[in-house]
Amino acid sequence: MKKRAVVLLSGGLDSATCMAMAKDQNREVYALTVLYGQRHAAELEAARNLACLFQANEHRLVSVELGQFGGSALTEDLPVPKDGKPSEGRIPITYVPARNTVFLSLALAWAEVLNADEIWIGVNAVDYSGYPDCRPEFLEAFQKLATLATRTGVEENRTPQLIAPLLHWSKARIIQEGTRLGVPYERTSTCYDPDPSGRACGQCDACLLRRQGFEGAGIPDPTLYSGGAPDSS
Repeated sequence: MKKRAVVLLSGGLDSATCMAMAKDQNREVYALTVLYGQRHAAELEAARNLACLFQANEHRLVSVELGQFGGSALTEDLPVPKDGKPSEGRIPITYVPARNTVFLSLALAWAEVLNADEIWIGVNAVDYSGYPDCRPEFLEAFQKLATLATRTGVEENRTPQLIAPLLHWSKARIIQEGTRLGVPYERTSTCYDPDPSGRACGQCDACLLRRQGFEGAGIPDPTLYSGGAPDSS
């Protein structure tokens, strides 16, 4: 019998790879995309395409307007940093307060209703921008919370297992695995500040990490950049 999994699907490179891995491991996939007030619609379109491509059993779109609280360049009209190198040693303005806590809580609620075995999330603690909710400690704490906060956890001592297969992988390794599994990276959206046609800016943290990942993997970057391919050195 197939294990049933709720997969958080943003439409980005990591979540697309995560979904491909879940399908490759013969999971019955239920994709969840959260509309949290992000400024750009490119991610949503990518998520829809990916859910269809990987034949998710169901794809739910849930709106939670985190943008009403502000505090992030991804939800407010604030400039996205483009200083030519990924953020180091500080939490950048592109961090959305409590985003993964909210996302995982929604996934947990749906997983409990579905009686799902697992929740998959594509967080990464190696090539990332310093977000506190992408760390192993955060995921371990949420797993404990899930046990205490659900009916199945209390009555049956059973709760969905949190699966983060990319947590300790480099971006290059993620891309290599996704390429092996047939992920169409040209149809994913990573950029924090794409132009109106959806082309990536090539200068934000997300674009730089993505570009470096493709270079490290030895695989051509299929991303369309508004000003041509950036220099990731």
